[in-house]
Amino acid sequence: MHDLTGLSPRQLLAGYAHGIFPMAQSADDPRLSWYDPPRRGVLPVGGVHASRSLRRSLRRHDWRAEVTAEFEAIVDRCADRDETWINAALHALYNQLHQMGHAHALAVHCDGQLAGGLFGVTLGAAFFGESMFSAKTDGSKMALLWLSDHLERCGYQLCDTQYLTPHLASMGAVELSRSAYRARLAAALELPADFRALRPRPADELAASLSGEG
Repeated sequence: MHDLTGLSPRQLLAGYAHGIFPMAQSADDPRLSWYDPPRRGVLPVGGVHASRSLRRSLRRHDWRAEVTAEFEAIVDRCADRDETWINAALHALYNQLHQMGHAHALAVHCDGQLAGGLFGVTLGAAFFGESMFSAKTDGSKMALLWLSDHLERCGYQLCDTQYLTPHLASMGAVELSRSAYRARLAAALELPADFRALRPRPADELAASLSGEG
């Protein structure tokens, strides 16, 4: 672990720009460490895989997504688990980045209830996914589905997931070597994008865009 006490939002953004990110060992541990994994998870922008059952759910239920102003509430839900790497210092930093326009949250609702959500940090045309949660079946999958579509429509070129998990792999995420990831990152940082430029599109439009998938 390293003593990153006093890490500023600008220093945090500089870390992301260099391909590293901070994490804590637990919510109760005030210390942070920079991480630079040799393999990096990346989610396709505009190309997330939606299973047949997920597409069926999208059509049969009243799903909707929003870029929510309730950023802190989404971070709280993401951290509300037995083990989390989001400590108080990171929580405060994410809130500051949100106020600066460099962190955003997306929430999905199903039949009028909050079903899932996620948040991440943005820099140039890169989105750094931090964490997600699911409060209802398929909640986090729908959040990823909408995120991928929304990022493409808003001009993003890279969606970093830090690590590749089976859940992310089922949605089409892949691993890149450190050098390949940094090359993709450098290119994305040179381009403009705006997470709040558009609203996430309605469920029927999203479903229609997926109609040709197997």
